[in-house]
Amino acid sequence: MAQGFRHAIITGAGRGLGRALAEHLAGQGTRITAVARTESDLRAVAAAVEGSGGHVLVVPADVGHPQAAHAIAARAVDAHGPADLLVHAASTLGPVPLRPLVDTSPDELARAFAVNVAGPFRLTRAVLPSMLLAGRGTVVNISSDAAIEAYPTWGAYGASKAALDHLSRIWAAELEGTAVRVIAIDPGEMNTRMHADAIPDADPSTLADPASVAAWIAEALADPSAEPRWVATPKAMEASA
Repeated sequence: MAQGFRHAIITGAGRGLGRALAEHLAGQGTRITAVARTESDLRAVAAAVEGSGGHVLVVPADVGHPQAAHAIAARAVDAHGPADLLVHAASTLGPVPLRPLVDTSPDELARAFAVNVAGPFRLTRAVLPSMLLAGRGTVVNISSDAAIEAYPTWGAYGASKAALDHLSRIWAAELEGTAVRVIAIDPGEMNTRMHADAIPDADPSTLADPASVAAWIAEALADPSAEPRWVATPKAMEASA
């Protein structure tokens, strides 16, 4: 079992990297709480996990909603007990097709921050006390190079991911000395629907398979000698493994 993970809550688990992580970790014996907005996507995840003998609770929820976090955490604990892994894979690009900031409405910017920053903050805050009480836990925030590079038309997404990166650093600094680690990971460009929405003319053959990235992340998290708190790109994580 990856680093002995007993129960993982994974947002954005309906497709892409979130689904790949849910299926990969379930295959290693981790109980999964899969969170996504689309019930049909969750049913497909449940079928895949249960078909391979895994255990999964599906929770249809919009992580950007202010009331979602405590409901997700409560259902997860009722089904599988306290979580020792929380992965924030849910994300939104903001307005699509991507557009300059001058053409982005305040509501569109606010929605990007609600899903990409406030949602992870709320759910981490709901789950963290049980991790601290248990003396173990890992929180993973899925980031992007758009958090660092100022890509034109990626303003809502990039700004929100930059905020998530710094939120990760602050969580990590505040949790220094505890057994809970907070990690922000840039998984690179993957062959996902989200990438296709952002760059419709991209060649899928040049993009990483989410299943391969999920396996790489699980392996990195399982390394007990790894630095417990870092913001990483795939190249940096490969170097630290």
